[in-house]
Amino acid sequence: MKILSIETSCDDTGISILDVKGGIKNASFKVLANNVSSQIDVHIPYGGVYPALAKREHTKNLPFVLEKTLKESKLEKKEKPVDAIAVTYGPGLEITLWTGITFAQELAKKWNVPVIPVNHMEGHMFSIFGKGKGKFKIPAIKTPILSLLVSGGHTELVLMKKWMQYERIGETVDDAVGEAFDKVARTLGLPYPGGPQISKLAEQERKCAPTPGVGEFSDTRCRGKFVLPRPMLYSKNFDFSYS
Repeated sequence: MKILSIETSCDDTGISILDVKGGIKNASFKVLANNVSSQIDVHIPYGGVYPALAKREHTKNLPFVLEKTLKESKLEKKEKPVDAIAVTYGPGLEITLWTGITFAQELAKKWNVPVIPVNHMEGHMFSIFGKGKGKFKIPAIKTPILSLLVSGGHTELVLMKKWMQYERIGETVDDAVGEAFDKVARTLGLPYPGGPQISKLAEQERKCAPTPGVGEFSDTRCRGKFVLPRPMLYSKNFDFSYS
């Protein structure tokens, strides 16, 4: 079967078409087409994602991204090009999520196919099975499985006790890693998106990392650098803090 997938949880408009074979525990996927329309340029003046603007851009971009994706998968002339539509229902920005959901519902009505709601964090968990070149397969994996999910506004540890049964055993108590990057970048006056900029600066200073277990810099040229505290190092849970 062929599944059209729509992603609008934040500021990227993503649409792909997959050719799916097998059952839920032994499915194999081939990506027929995958396109993403980035909104980075329109959000640069705001130093971050402006939700109302993101919604407007999704509304504008979705038809064009769909047309391109259908053409690349050679399905644009078919009356019913896919068998189902998968769409991100959360987590994410509510007003941007609804643009994707509404678009999916309209297409489903036009093509008379079902809509499959998808939690995109669950999608991140299963993305590790990707083998490159547009193909991936979900193997007969053994549980339990522990996943560290670091995506945008989320930083959490999720335990899959049984197949597709999850428990969040740790999460950030304040900012997610991505939010911390954005705040630090704005404070330092770095351009948006701040993550790549901070990573570049950090790479330049990597030689100044403190000696493990000592907390001091072995290179005298690095003296005066900051050694940041790790206040939750000995906490009795699996939570994080990046505030």
